Amino acid sequence: MSDRKEPDQEMPDQEKSPSLPEIILASSSPYRQRLLRQIGLKFRAIPPEIDESTVQNDSSLQPTEVAEILSRLKAESVAKSHPDSIVIGSDQIVEFDGKTLGKPATRENNIHLLKQLNSKTHQLVTAVCLVHQQTSYAFTNRTLVTMRTLTDAEIARYVDRDQAFDCAGGYRWEAAGITIFEKVDTEDHTAILGLPLIRLVTVLRSLGVAIP
Repeated sequence: MSDRKEPDQEMPDQEKSPSLPEIILASSSPYRQRLLRQIGLKFRAIPPEIDESTVQNDSSLQPTEVAEILSRLKAESVAKSHPDSIVIGSDQIVEFDGKTLGKPATRENNIHLLKQLNSKTHQLVTAVCLVHQQTSYAFTNRTLVTMRTLTDAEIARYVDRDQAFDCAGGYRWEAAGITIFEKVDTEDHTAILGLPLIRLVTVLRSLGVAIP
């Protein structure tokens, strides 16, 4: 893992101290917002204004580099207009055989994607970057997940249940997706949902945020 800083986010359960910067989550993800509320943070969520496709389509970049660059760009995008805040940017990619797996978009593609992953291990790469007063703090979490051996009927049944057409990898961890896996190897299970809280809390505490 490597370290970086990103500004701003707001926290719901803490009292706002006038001496502490506002916390901003550079994301519209309800899952990341839920994780921050889970640890009692008061924050604001502001979607970043960046063109992710430019980075995602750069064939010279490794999957991990894509996630790390996007997490930084997201944080920097919001930090430009909120320089005194602590801004948190995060990006997650699904990597299999050295390639990034995208969102299936359709039922047919979803079934095809899960057949590729069937019985195999792939990696979730979650990159986080915090920006505060033009200083960045960054780290990356890598989680290995192994899918159970599934029949074609089981794959189709799962796809019809979760309809994870807008999810990278074609499954939803926060729904029934956990049922199609047999093993998870990670330092922080919250990374699976897009924001590794253990390392994030360490960085926030170093910036003076009172947690817990």
